Amino acid sequence: MELLLGIDMGTGSTKGVLVDTTGTVIASQTIPHGIDLPRPGWAEVDPDAVWWREICAISAALVAQVPAGARLAGMCVSGVGPCLLLCDADLRPLRPAILYGIDTRAHAEIDSLTAELGEQTILDRAGTLLSSQAVGPKIEWVRTREPRVFEAAARWYGSNSYIAAKLTGEYVMDHHTASQCAPLYSTRDFDWNHDWALRICGHLPLPRLVWPSEIVGRVTADAARETGLPFGLPVAAGTVDAYAEAFSVGVRRPGDQMLMYGSTMFLVQVIDEYHSDPTLWTTAGVEPRSLALAAGTSTAGSLIGWLQKLTGGASLEELTAEALRVPAGSEGLLMLPYLAGERTPVFDPKARGLLAGLTLRHGRGHLFRAAYEGIAFGIRQILERFDDAHSGVRTVAVGGGLKSPVWAQVVSDVTGRSQLVPEQAIGASYGDALLAAIGVGLVPADTDWAEITREIKPDPRNQAVYEQLYGTWAELYPVTREQMHRLVEVDPG
Repeated sequence: MELLLGIDMGTGSTKGVLVDTTGTVIASQTIPHGIDLPRPGWAEVDPDAVWWREICAISAALVAQVPAGARLAGMCVSGVGPCLLLCDADLRPLRPAILYGIDTRAHAEIDSLTAELGEQTILDRAGTLLSSQAVGPKIEWVRTREPRVFEAAARWYGSNSYIAAKLTGEYVMDHHTASQCAPLYSTRDFDWNHDWALRICGHLPLPRLVWPSEIVGRVTADAARETGLPFGLPVAAGTVDAYAEAFSVGVRRPGDQMLMYGSTMFLVQVIDEYHSDPTLWTTAGVEPRSLALAAGTSTAGSLIGWLQKLTGGASLEELTAEALRVPAGSEGLLMLPYLAGERTPVFDPKARGLLAGLTLRHGRGHLFRAAYEGIAFGIRQILERFDDAHSGVRTVAVGGGLKSPVWAQVVSDVTGRSQLVPEQAIGASYGDALLAAIGVGLVPADTDWAEITREIKPDPRNQAVYEQLYGTWAELYPVTREQMHRLVEVDPG
């Protein structure tokens, strides 16, 4: 029996699975961790103390569970992204890794690069406008704010490409991750924007571009000693965790889309031809020369957790029961869920949360239901933009938020779309194992291990209410944006 090892370094934990070529999970391992928030707007991870240490621990634990007579045939690692990690010539990190769009420190660099290169030119050449999700402004931030770190750097990495380098010694980046390094990459051409990359990266060389299932190298003797992995084990490139998860649940064909319910919401839709929208991210896909649209909110489950603490720390079950007793529309209460700014489609780190229609009759259950509805209205905004690129969609839902009997149902009611829920809910690490199996040639490239077990359908009794409220909700941000920004000046933290 030949086995594949998939490991994903997420925001809240690192997860690993051993899987055979039929998609059966043999063993799994999880290590929880957190992220560092050293200043307002900053989000970082110590790459050695968290990523590499946990890769070593999970690899050793799962290698020890390989059954007698079985052989580990390949591995693949995905991770949070897009991130920025600068290392010296000996692969030593020079500072903590700067995380994806939840790190908003580079807002001035976003503005200055946009003014220098031109907003429309960036959209035409990179496919995506600059935002807190883009890596280019983060590199610019280090270059201008931490010049000694930048000058000492020899190479730059994302989370999964750093692990690939630690395992194999190879300096690579997968096309999807590169496509989120705007404005450094041309999604239309599947290549670097070499002149802009030279302007922003300076002396730093560009990684060799590969596709996520490509075998980029083999585990070195040093890495084998640290991880317990077999010397010479083939290593596939991997990619950003959300895309590995989409791959794991069969989001593979044009029109397929994934809704990921987590601390934030992330959406991916495969498209059949190049399409650019200033309110979305246009990216390379997982499979060679494929394309996708992506979108992400800044809060979701994190908002629910905040409300839980704010209202006295009652159990989620109790709060859910209260929300279920509240009718659709929360009796006229609307919420903008922008408590950490917002990514798509408004791209405004200065956006703030808002409650509209609050009265003395509203209680805790109303707040919780309004929060779920506010998240769902934001998802509808995004999906309507996705529809411009591809109609006839198939929606697959994943993530821990599906445990809530309220959240996903509200999303279906607000959007009018059914959601398919797969049997296997392990996540990105499962997709990594499949990428490794494809990479080493153990399964055909079109292999799909996903099986759908249930469907969440819209409740027609609620759709009319949400249709009426959606227009009002969509008006709230534009008419309060100026006031929100003035309030940020009072308390920029």
